[in-house]
Amino acid sequence: MRILRYLLAILLPPVGIFLTYGISTTLIINVLLTLLGWLPGSIHAVWAIAKHEEGLRQPGAY
Repeated sequence: MRILRYLLAILLPPVGIFLTYGISTTLIINVLLTLLGWLPGSIHAVWAIAKHEEGLRQPGAY
């Protein structure tokens, strides 16, 4: 599932964010960045998914 999220983050950035965060402010920011261009949306999506997974790996993180 992790590889699929990163692949979607590159190809369809808002979909990757939606699968990771659901409907949230992160999704809205990503949609706006993707409207500005594919590259800003993809960079934000990969970064946001990596930060989300990093938080899941830390003990005591929510």
